[in-house]
Amino acid sequence: MLPGPTNVPERIMRAMYVPMINHRSDDFVELYEDCVEKTKKVFMTEGEAVCLSASGTGAVEASVVNLIKKGDKVIIPVNGEFSSRLSQMLEWAGANVIKLETQPGENASFENVKEAFDNNKDVKAFYCVWNETSTGTMINYLDRIKELTSRNDSYYVLDGVSIVGGEELHMDKWGIDIAMTGAQKAFACPPGISPICVNQRTRKYMEANPPKTMYFNLPRYFKYYDESKHTPFTPALPILYAYREAMRIILEEGIDNRVKRHRICSDALYSSLSAIGLTPFAKDDSRSTVVIALNYLDGLEDKTFRDTLAKKFRVLVAGGFGNLKGKVFRVGCMGEVHKYHVMRTISAIASTLDMMGYKTNAKDGLNIAEEKLKPLDTL
Repeated sequence: MLPGPTNVPERIMRAMYVPMINHRSDDFVELYEDCVEKTKKVFMTEGEAVCLSASGTGAVEASVVNLIKKGDKVIIPVNGEFSSRLSQMLEWAGANVIKLETQPGENASFENVKEAFDNNKDVKAFYCVWNETSTGTMINYLDRIKELTSRNDSYYVLDGVSIVGGEELHMDKWGIDIAMTGAQKAFACPPGISPICVNQRTRKYMEANPPKTMYFNLPRYFKYYDESKHTPFTPALPILYAYREAMRIILEEGIDNRVKRHRICSDALYSSLSAIGLTPFAKDDSRSTVVIALNYLDGLEDKTFRDTLAKKFRVLVAGGFGNLKGKVFRVGCMGEVHKYHVMRTISAIASTLDMMGYKTNAKDGLNIAEEKLKPLDTL
């Protein structure tokens, strides 16, 4: 139950077991074109899609180096490790970064963002980390940002590395210019592919203002795809097969059903883990549906707890980042997560706490989860 890399279904693992192909062959064209088209369906965009062989951070950095120039004004909410990293990337690119900083566990409100736009009418772009994995928070007003960026045609860039495929996304409808994710998160794919989608007006800007980079030069990827359906550099071929299979599974399930499943499972985890005595770290109106961050009970030692959970019950959870290290642990609720994973995780956490001397009511927690999970039977 890690918040990435997540469990990978056997069907996706098996998809990689194929003979190696030439990345300049017809076989590759068939594979890559299918990956691109399926990516656009998942992101709900008519724009361009590049399936980068990189980590999620690579796709995020590609969005920065291809769009931001020295002196550009950029607004970004900052409330955790990954939004802090993104703001640093923007600063390294020479941007004048307006940080909407809040305490970890809380999000900047839409009113905070609106005020920043009101006070900075020359802003070039709005960047945001949709799901701050380090704190278990999620921004809930993505569909309203277009009201602000449309004032002066500023760009809207969405870091969806840890959540696309697990929550509702309408890239074109919501006016998002660039969005990306990491396949090892809610796609339930092995790490190595991070798709980035770009709409047509942003592509034109990038081509007119090419970046000073080789590998992350998106106009170069657009050109190669237009001319031959190839990539400019050798991609991670086995992972592309896995990635395609992961998207087949997403589209077979249906994006609406997949989003409902993630929401049902996260609701069950929040409710049941609270019932056994744990408290969520994130505020009620900021909680993620794919990462549940929980405060440690007084005196509970991080490494001992997570090691016991892993060794005795074979359930993996993540620790905290930075200032939150040793204060919280994080449960992933993404990818193939279903009733079995939720119930087993609750039971394992309750049992581990009992073993470490903390009295819990596992039965109440499991009963609550079982009730919350019933809607899964109708999906």
